[in-house]
Amino acid sequence: MKPSALTPPAASATQRITDHIADIGGWRGELLGRVRALIKAADPDIVEEWKWGIPVWSHDGIVCTGESYKSVVKMTFAKGASLKDPAKLFNSSLDGSVRRAIDVREGETLDAKAFKALIRAAVALNASSKKKKAPAKRVAR
Repeated sequence: MKPSALTPPAASATQRITDHIADIGGWRGELLGRVRALIKAADPDIVEEWKWGIPVWSHDGIVCTGESYKSVVKMTFAKGASLKDPAKLFNSSLDGSVRRAIDVREGETLDAKAFKALIRAAVALNASSKKKKAPAKRVAR
């Protein structure tokens, strides 16, 4: 997807996402805007990025992406296969060994409480993975 004609290439990721949501418009733009607000509410320290021509939300690694297609808005969780999903929000990319996605079509609703819980779980998983990979501290003798 090309950047908005209104958004300069060096614009911040936050501004690019804002412009992208406005450019999409309609139910898809409204839904992606709501998803963005839920993500920020779930984790105020989340970092917004613009990668591969789509919005990406990260905290100690990628949490999820937000893609819009003609008939669906898709939130792909980078490590979704490792997350518990008691509300069964994941409904796409279920056969993969790493990612999981949530597809929302026009007229469907997204369980805000369950979605925020998934965001928090993804952030916690990223944080625990980061701790495991941290180099051991050397003790001076």
